[in-house]
Amino acid sequence: MNMALAVNDLRVSYDGKEVLWDVHFSAPSGRLTGIIGPNGAGKSTLMKAVLGLLAIDHGTVRFDGKPLKKMRHRIAYVPQRSSIDWDFPINVRDTVLLGSYPSLGLIRRPGRPEKEEALQSLRKVGMEEYATRQIGRLSGGQQQRVFLARALLQHADHLFLDEPFVGVDAASEDVIIGLLKELRDAGKSIYVVHHDLSKAVAYFDDLLLLNGEVVAYGPAKEVLRPEHLGQAYGAFGSLIAGGESR
Repeated sequence: MNMALAVNDLRVSYDGKEVLWDVHFSAPSGRLTGIIGPNGAGKSTLMKAVLGLLAIDHGTVRFDGKPLKKMRHRIAYVPQRSSIDWDFPINVRDTVLLGSYPSLGLIRRPGRPEKEEALQSLRKVGMEEYATRQIGRLSGGQQQRVFLARALLQHADHLFLDEPFVGVDAASEDVIIGLLKELRDAGKSIYVVHHDLSKAVAYFDDLLLLNGEVVAYGPAKEVLRPEHLGQAYGAFGSLIAGGESR
């Protein structure tokens, strides 16, 4: 089986304090994977480290057997909404067009084909009518749809989304998860930092349960076992497990 993402002995620290240690896992291609765990477990840190946005102390990361520097153009990343400057003077269409730059290179600029494809991407997420609106004037759910449209324009094989459902309305959440499943079915490999365990089985094929290290990884139902949740969430694990069993 082709492994889309292989992480081996990953270690990451902040100010001398180890945040992630002994992180090992291999994710097959064409899977929708949720990254879950308690607050402070290192979920976003893991995603940023895998993408080269944070320095790692030790370990290796491979995409389709290749190092990150050879695969950047095949990777799309949607960060947390809180990390984005929503006052930046850019409209929706131009935000999506940024997704074309990895394939255009440093010299070329988006032309008519890229602009038409940007509108097509907006159409897929139900945001075409907002193409000329400033990005900061959208709701949280609409903003996430726009950034997903940008990721679509990249034609990436690997998509990473950090808490895409936080502050998002129900309609936008349905659109986003529906599109992610379509992309999964088309062979894309997708990784999502997620916190709502009540939807984890419905949303994801696989789960990576993290708490500084990998507690469990595999099919969603197998990961959400009481013993795994107890190990990750401590005293609250049994309460969470009880809620998940209903």
